[in-house]
Amino acid sequence: PKLKPTPHLSKPGRPSLLFTSLMTLFLLLAITFLVAFIFYFQKYSQLLEEKKVTKNITYTELSCTKDYSPIEDKVWSCCPKDWKPFSSHCYFTVSDSASWSGSEEKCSRMGAHLMVIHSQEEQDFITKILDAKAAYYIGLSDPGHRQWRWVDQTPYNESATFWHPDEPNDNKEQCVMINHPYSGWGWNDVLCSGKQKSVCQMKKIYL
Repeated sequence: PKLKPTPHLSKPGRPSLLFTSLMTLFLLLAITFLVAFIFYFQKYSQLLEEKKVTKNITYTELSCTKDYSPIEDKVWSCCPKDWKPFSSHCYFTVSDSASWSGSEEKCSRMGAHLMVIHSQEEQDFITKILDAKAAYYIGLSDPGHRQWRWVDQTPYNESATFWHPDEPNDNKEQCVMINHPYSGWGWNDVLCSGKQKSVCQMKKIYL
């Protein structure tokens, strides 16, 4: 009798294993694409916002000096009129009193933020142009648990602080002002809702 040919049987499981591998690869590619899309979308949105701010903020008059510029092909460092230059920044004292958040908003509308102080030189510079009879908000606040933060996200350095003696002294006082109550200038923690003058800071404009 003739022998019937034995049909070739593929091993079960291989197609499903291949399908699973392809699906896994597809999901990884999709996730990678999604993460890249979100990253570049955020960068693009940030760039648009920066352009929008730059477009909306114009200064009719600048005060410039010809000196060293950290930016290649730029020889003039400038500050808007009535702003005071120091190092790589410009400073402006706001005489209208407002809360801490209101003061930061005023600075933001000028393309600036509340002043950040990281050195004795900066502290000495600003106190020379302030009114000793007034108090001024600076860009230091406490979101909770005495975790002091600067508005520009630069690190808070305990070794470069200028608190008055026995300050800060109240957990409810989460904003900081600079004042000259008795013997000298220093920092004092206060309630953020209090109305004070303020100091704004922005980077110099290089031309």
